[in-house]
Amino acid sequence: MGSLWDLRKRLRKDNPRWVILLIDMWFVLASYIFSNYVVNNFKGVFDVALMLKKLVLVLPVYFAMFLCYNTFRGIVRQTGIRDTIKIFKTVTSAYITLMLLTLVVRAVFEKGTVEDDYLRLSYGVLTMQACILMVIMVGARVVYRTIFEYLFLPARKGENVLIFGASRPGLVSFSLLKEDPRIKYQVVAFVEDKVSRIGKRLAGLKIKDITEITKEYISKHEITQVIIAVENNDPERLEYVSDWFQNIGLELKIMPSARILLNSGAKREIRPLKIEDLLGRKPIKLDHPEIEEEMNGKVILVTGAAGSIGSELARQIARRHYKKLILLDQAESALYDIQQSIKATQPEHLHCIVGDVRNYAFMQNIFAQYKPDLVFHAAAYKHVPLMEANPYESIQTNVLGSKNVADLCMQYGTKKMVMVSTDKAVNPTNVMGATKRMAEIYVSSCSGRAETSFIITRFGNVLGSNGSVIPLFEKQMASGGPLTLTHPEITRFFMTIPEACQLVQEAGVMGKGGEIFVFDMGKSVKIMDLAKRMIKLKGYRYPEDIDIKIVGLRPGEKIYEELLANNENTVKTHHPKIMIAKVKHDELILKAERINAVCQQIVDADQHLPDFMELVAAMKRIVPEFKSQNSEYEALDSTIEQEYINDVPVYSLIKKA
Repeated sequence: MGSLWDLRKRLRKDNPRWVILLIDMWFVLASYIFSNYVVNNFKGVFDVALMLKKLVLVLPVYFAMFLCYNTFRGIVRQTGIRDTIKIFKTVTSAYITLMLLTLVVRAVFEKGTVEDDYLRLSYGVLTMQACILMVIMVGARVVYRTIFEYLFLPARKGENVLIFGASRPGLVSFSLLKEDPRIKYQVVAFVEDKVSRIGKRLAGLKIKDITEITKEYISKHEITQVIIAVENNDPERLEYVSDWFQNIGLELKIMPSARILLNSGAKREIRPLKIEDLLGRKPIKLDHPEIEEEMNGKVILVTGAAGSIGSELARQIARRHYKKLILLDQAESALYDIQQSIKATQPEHLHCIVGDVRNYAFMQNIFAQYKPDLVFHAAAYKHVPLMEANPYESIQTNVLGSKNVADLCMQYGTKKMVMVSTDKAVNPTNVMGATKRMAEIYVSSCSGRAETSFIITRFGNVLGSNGSVIPLFEKQMASGGPLTLTHPEITRFFMTIPEACQLVQEAGVMGKGGEIFVFDMGKSVKIMDLAKRMIKLKGYRYPEDIDIKIVGLRPGEKIYEELLANNENTVKTHHPKIMIAKVKHDELILKAERINAVCQQIVDADQHLPDFMELVAAMKRIVPEFKSQNSEYEALDSTIEQEYINDVPVYSLIKKA
């Protein structure tokens, strides 16, 4: 028993690499002696002394090739196809080298000389030795690995699992499960939905059709989980696959694709399947070669850098070559977090500033000190119900803050300003959306007034952003439910944070000034369906375990979001998924003047806040498509519709409300 334990300990330990090299050299010696004996004994000319002379050349050549190809540096118990290929290359290179040397010796030296005794080799012996050596080296490693797996892997009592995906990601998942002693899973079979792969074998396991995986099958083999490992995580395919496995009671996990791992810098690991994996559409690939050139050597300012969009935008820009990167936000703790996450990239060129875009004097100092070439303006308030109750703060940040940044860009000769907007600015039904539309109008009005190019990007809800629906549902499920939904028919467009930030950068390159860039975001997602899927994904039943409660629309909330207003159409760009909205610019200068007046009223309000009804009435005159829903400001709409915008004072109070 003690000897078996010693063997297990020795196998667990990674031996020094020189030990592996010595063993390989012993294989060279043994294979040459055996080959020499077989070939020369058959001829009746076997000579031990002469054979030992030949080893003076054979051993150094193989030793040099082992050093060249590093065949001894691999972990033997994890030998795979790559190690086999490396051994084949090493032995073949040594064989060809010895054959060429023998040809030269036979041509140069006479038979029977000292040089001929040591350097003249037998073609037959060399060929036989190379074949035997390859078999021995590969076989020894396979035997070692087999013994290791026999002693250790069966002892791990764990769960039986399936792997969906019979390709490279599936093999990676298989290797993770099989070779990591901390993971106690046993793979039963690979599963596929592609007919061309079904019935074949991978890693010794049969590839089964997904339709063969039934409740009876998983019960018979005691399977508890399935790991999805496919290179192209098409949401439609994932939705079909996840539905199939969930309906038979299997827990779902996923191996992220190599593309996702490369873009996000995440670790290669198997994780639980998230609702984000199943939403939306195929990922939109944005790889404009001029983005790097556009930012190279530039001073770049990102406002709202601690927010969901701003922080990811900062991380993506930090991987590029720039002169200085200034990150500005009023949220000190969140800004510190983003500073720590990216400061290792180019710390001497990174400047994090705690400040407020609403403070013109402060922002002027920032522009005067750094003179940014590119400005990405992501600072904004975004929560609809809160802004509906606080229109003063919404205007101050979303409109006045944007105006300050745009004005300073013109004053200090910024090359481009890219403003992050929202689909809620289209036919707004709430204060937040209206303030973003006002900001769009003002920024658009600045085009042509200076050398700065002003560009706007507009997109829908961002998965995983602060306050979004998915984190809310997760918290509600963690507390036992129910999930709260404002309306059974409510829908939203979704995109990932990296996609949104790539769009912003793409717009910064493509934009010439005055454009509003929008995404083709595919189909909108019904939030009721999303809620049900999340419940199912967490292993609960609807409505038995977790119910969904309809609580009614919040103030200003839409049932359906839009990316384009009724009077807008689009122009195609070089990318099929990015369009330019042709926005109606009627009375743009007049509206900009009225936005100036509203902002001035905000600035002049020292001790007393302006009347909220008055502010919202002024907003509705500037943005006539702003029609309130489920809000106290609905009372203003009928009055505003009857007014002629040029005849009504901006601050007239609608007391009829």
